[in-house]
Amino acid sequence: MIRKLIRRVLELPAELGSRRGKPKVIPFAMHGIRRDELSRGAQRVTSTLQEAGFSAYVVGGAVRDLMLGVSPKDFDVATNATPEEVHHLFRRSRIIGKRFRIVHVMMGPETIEVTTFRGGNIGRKNDSGRIMADNSYGSQEEDAHRRDFTVNALFYNPSDESIVDFHQGMRDIKAKKLVMIGQPVQRYKEDPVRMLRAVRLAAKLGFAIDEKTRKPIASHAVLLKDEPAARLFDELLKLLLSGHAWDCLTKLRDEGLSGGAFPLLDVVMGEAADDSFIRLALDSTDARVRDERPISVGFLLATLLWRQVDQRWQALQADGEKPIPALMQAMADVEATQDNDFAIPRRFSVTMREIWMQQPRFDARSGQRPFRFMEQPRFRAGFDFLALRAAAGEVPQSLVTWWADFQKGDNDARQALIAAVKDEDGAPARKRRRRPRKKPAAGDAA
Repeated sequence: MIRKLIRRVLELPAELGSRRGKPKVIPFAMHGIRRDELSRGAQRVTSTLQEAGFSAYVVGGAVRDLMLGVSPKDFDVATNATPEEVHHLFRRSRIIGKRFRIVHVMMGPETIEVTTFRGGNIGRKNDSGRIMADNSYGSQEEDAHRRDFTVNALFYNPSDESIVDFHQGMRDIKAKKLVMIGQPVQRYKEDPVRMLRAVRLAAKLGFAIDEKTRKPIASHAVLLKDEPAARLFDELLKLLLSGHAWDCLTKLRDEGLSGGAFPLLDVVMGEAADDSFIRLALDSTDARVRDERPISVGFLLATLLWRQVDQRWQALQADGEKPIPALMQAMADVEATQDNDFAIPRRFSVTMREIWMQQPRFDARSGQRPFRFMEQPRFRAGFDFLALRAAAGEVPQSLVTWWADFQKGDNDARQALIAAVKDEDGAPARKRRRRPRKKPAAGDAA
């Protein structure tokens, strides 16, 4: 009793196996997951490791998703083989990671992430308790205890189609409940990003967050401010590309995390209630994720930040600035603001800026300008962005229809569309006046 009390007061992890008892080995008849539901790469990796005398299990989200009847996007494998031993078995593999080394095994187009069972001894931490280095290897039981949520701590053995469950994860999946393994406060201090994962998984799976897991989140959101900007950006992308982006962002705000990790999202979410543009953009992204169509991250970020750019753009024009310089200044101002939250990688920010800069060009529909504009590499992305603006009532739908017809038409049809714009305006577009050529001075060479 005294030992348990001390652990509870100091928020130390419970002794392995003391709360949950021995692991349950769940046979196929009780879960119904067959080995042929795994990818070919996952089957080959586990069988190769087992044939070499090692233990090997499919773990984490793949097992959880299979139990929920969802097709996993990727498969992770856990083993008692060291990274060097795994790398030796697979010619197309590489060891990566600093905080904890893992092996990426390439099987055709598929990459299988293979991790060695983590040990119970946590490596170096910083002053706030965050794990900085952790290359301690251990047993399967220790590895299960080190995982974040019970629903992610299931081990599937393809050889006999059984599931090893140390923390009653199967029970929590059936109850649709997200439960942290160990003391939530301690686990959040070890890795604050676990709070973001809790929100994302709960929204994505439609699970309720267990009260003990949920309660410390708001008071520990400040820990996220010390996380590297690149890591927070990666977690934001996972939220946005989860297929449930709106639900994730709403839950992020409801749990008090948006201001701690992504202050700009407070503004975005505040406006979304009165503005359908962001909601339409996120719904469109969710539909593409569900249909397994490609997603442009630059396009998605452009939609999230557009309202701030547009408001600033309009304000600068109201102060007398010309449209194009005003737009460029508005873009620079908004990007400077969001850089305080997380730095958007250049490969995404370039696309984002190009899409914004294209929007005024859709109003220019005379002469050769529509033909030249349509040859731009980002034209299609800019047009899709324009269509979203029209759906939100920001620009006339007739403008989108005109450009859609222009793309599909032949040369005669396109010329007719341009002529129709002139007729609507009541006069042809004014030609640019050329400067008169300067006459040569007397005595200059002819």
